[in-house]
Amino acid sequence: MKLRLSALSLLLIAALLVGCGTNAVAPRYTSENPDIMRIGNDRPADPERTVEDLGSYCVEVTESWNSHGRTPDGQTLWAKNTSRAVVPCD
Repeated sequence: MKLRLSALSLLLIAALLVGCGTNAVAPRYTSENPDIMRIGNDRPADPERTVEDLGSYCVEVTESWNSHGRTPDGQTLWAKNTSRAVVPCD
């Protein structure tokens, strides 16, 4: 009887481990905002620099796309970097 209980316990533990292993979360390579992340082998074009007038001063906004690795199927992950600098208003 003791041997059957041990075998049954091992069988239940093995079934639990196999069941939990199949529910692994699949990676999702999408973004709700494609203005900050894109997927594809072609590098997106960098937007032009813009100057925002904030009243008493202006801010120059520079954006660029940089590679941040690859997806499992070999596509490039692109993320947008944004920098701001205070500039004189024209």
